[in-house]
Amino acid sequence: MGDSMLAWHGNSDGAVSDVVEDILGEPVVDRSVVGARVFYSLPISGAMGMNISKQYRPGAWEWVILNGGGNDLWFGCGCRACDEKMSRMISPDGNTGTVPELVSSIRRTGARVIYVGYLRSPGVGSMIEHCREEGDEFERRIAQMAAADPGVHFVSLADLVPHGDRSYHSFDMIHPSTKASRKIAQRIAAVIR
Repeated sequence: MGDSMLAWHGNSDGAVSDVVEDILGEPVVDRSVVGARVFYSLPISGAMGMNISKQYRPGAWEWVILNGGGNDLWFGCGCRACDEKMSRMISPDGNTGTVPELVSSIRRTGARVIYVGYLRSPGVGSMIEHCREEGDEFERRIAQMAAADPGVHFVSLADLVPHGDRSYHSFDMIHPSTKASRKIAQRIAAVIR
């Protein structure tokens, strides 16, 4: 479940979920959607996956791999209301907000949750460079949420992209390259193993 960070390369069987499936030899159902948000109010497209919480389908899931929040901050706050938007998604202590509520609802089904962070800008040619501090704070809160429940794991990608290395991003310098999708999947698979 999540946004384009997980869904990217899905048309070529190179999305994060495809690689996790290959590594583990276990079936993985990918419900992530390019452009999805934590807050999304349109009912029809929200039900089709633009609202990340609506991507969940009941099942006997052992693990749920999840990300989200980047589009809400990048597109949704206009660099003016990020603190308020972020606190609605997840409080500074990581205990309340839409994201902890979603994770708690998944945990109540018995599934374990892996919340995946975001790629960082390589510091060159990226439109997301200005969101670095907000991304770091958002992920600090996610890590705090995960630390409170042994069935929730936070997979940070903060150290994945070497400074100046464009090979971890697609042409737009926002989304993961196939190389990065593979590296992200390896980190996820290591947690599941």
